[in-house]
Amino acid sequence: MCGIVGYTQKQNKMVHVSVLEKMMDRIAHRGPDGSGLYYDANIAIGHRRLAIIDVDGGEQPMKNEDQSIVCAFNGEIYNHKELRIQLVAKGHEFKTKCDTEVLIHGFEEWRYELPKKLRGMFSFVIWDAKNKELFCARDYFGIKPFYYYLKDGNFMFGSEIKSFLEHPDFEKELNTKQLERYLSYQYSPGNETFFKNVFKLPPAHYLIRRGEEMELVQYWYPVQNEDKETSIDGFADKISEIMEDSVKAHKISDVEVGSFLSSGVDSTYLSAVSKVDKTFTLGYEEERYDESSKIRSFPKSEDYKNYSRILGKTEFFDRVKDVQYYMDEPLADAASISLFFLNEEASKHVKVCLSGEGADELFGGYNVYKEPFMWQGYNKINPIIRKGIGAIAELLPPMRGRNFLVRHASSVKERYIGPTCLFSEKEKRKLLKNYVGADKKKITLSAHTTDSVEDDINYMQMTDLNQWLVGDILLKADKMSMAHSLEVRVPFLDKEVFDVASRIPVAYRANKEETKIAFRKCAKKVVGEEPANRMKKGFPVPIRDWIKEEPYHQRIKDAFESQTAKKFFNSKMLVRMLEKHVSDKGDYWRYIWCVYVFLIWYERFFEPVREEVKINPKNEQMKPVYLHA
Repeated sequence: MCGIVGYTQKQNKMVHVSVLEKMMDRIAHRGPDGSGLYYDANIAIGHRRLAIIDVDGGEQPMKNEDQSIVCAFNGEIYNHKELRIQLVAKGHEFKTKCDTEVLIHGFEEWRYELPKKLRGMFSFVIWDAKNKELFCARDYFGIKPFYYYLKDGNFMFGSEIKSFLEHPDFEKELNTKQLERYLSYQYSPGNETFFKNVFKLPPAHYLIRRGEEMELVQYWYPVQNEDKETSIDGFADKISEIMEDSVKAHKISDVEVGSFLSSGVDSTYLSAVSKVDKTFTLGYEEERYDESSKIRSFPKSEDYKNYSRILGKTEFFDRVKDVQYYMDEPLADAASISLFFLNEEASKHVKVCLSGEGADELFGGYNVYKEPFMWQGYNKINPIIRKGIGAIAELLPPMRGRNFLVRHASSVKERYIGPTCLFSEKEKRKLLKNYVGADKKKITLSAHTTDSVEDDINYMQMTDLNQWLVGDILLKADKMSMAHSLEVRVPFLDKEVFDVASRIPVAYRANKEETKIAFRKCAKKVVGEEPANRMKKGFPVPIRDWIKEEPYHQRIKDAFESQTAKKFFNSKMLVRMLEKHVSDKGDYWRYIWCVYVFLIWYERFFEPVREEVKINPKNEQMKPVYLHA
């Protein structure tokens, strides 16, 4: 795992290489094992390396034999050995065992078809000096991030937005439309970001930059293709076979690999199948939220050593600002802060960790997937009546059943934006000082890359796969692990696993009582009945209770009454919401946390300059290796 940065040069305004060095320093946490850069009259590329495969070789940016192809790469290619054999047979010669060199020769051989041949997680840039062409690609699911800045002929790219802050031509400006979207989604959805003119390269896309021209191409489409002939036992066997193959591929490493472990079926299954020696668990001081004590009762728990990190409320709140710095954009998923501490603990013992992201999206694991089955009767009520009931429910404070009535006022395709939906348009209109009405539904519809989705469950899963997964789940997995120079690998998010999962009929994914039905049947053979049937918890965080206590209640209230809050929000409305929650007159914690996180993030990136966050200050001492034309 690594980090990349760079920019194209403007002929009438060359940017000094020292700028590139500063950009690299901003992402030093992504690569403490080495650094290098390439520059010529057309482009500058920087790289920070976390050495996992071919530890002694593989320095980047890497060149081909005649120096005409330059590559900087973040990720892992799990089928690089198979591709190497194919390329050698075609006459290519290799100098290292590194997967980066496979990308170079693969691009020489296959050009734009290269990403389709890769099995892994990746974002990379390849500079073709002969054709003066920049090729950028991102993996199928968006496991690895890739951002680019485009304005007035300036083009920058990188693994993290914060690196752009060091470039003299970067104009830092808030994208206020994204704030409106964030308040509904709890993350920054779509391809825009909170910074104007900074965009995300979408999953399964590549970008070609030639001079002032740019082309964006989708090279892979995730499509459901249900197989109704195979039995549930047949699918359980298929899942078992492909997951064992995927885990084996994801364990390829020249350094030790561990695994995250919660009480859920996904990580329990992964830990058992991978047979790692070390697992890592997060717990809380509050017993009812603590999962670490359950780990000892797991099947085969004696086969690995478990490291538990117990998290308290003080350190949780004290690191919110650090977490938002590493995230680049505000993320109101409280589990991101828990992951920050879990990754910190794991990084003390291993350099690579397996994690269970993607299982819910592929196999149908979210509880919200039960709703179309549970409420079939209610959904038969005249839509006009349901809309009326929903409008009345929207006036009520958050309570049990309210969200259901609001959501079911319209059809799944009209309302569904993901497992979490916070502020409605009516609420945002009252809350925001400058409400514009950024259409969040267009964001969700753009996430559906084909018109073949008809079933409600398929629609929900494809929405989550294309939007929630990359915008929330994978983003925090990457940013929180890289903050501690730890590589996290996700064996469920393998294109071969998706091929099996996409064929599973809805009936074997979810019903009104169960989720991940076929996968749980597979897991029972490995971990037993009880662990396989455990309901999803994720990383439960006691924020609902903590924000009622001092000094945390006052800390949030101060933020809500700050000048920054008054700049964007109806401050009095925020304080009323907080006080209602504290006095148990409504359950507003998600709304409170969403706004609070934005304010902390904004203060970190847009208020007067403050001391930089440095988890690994020793990384800053490393001198880069220079490569130039």
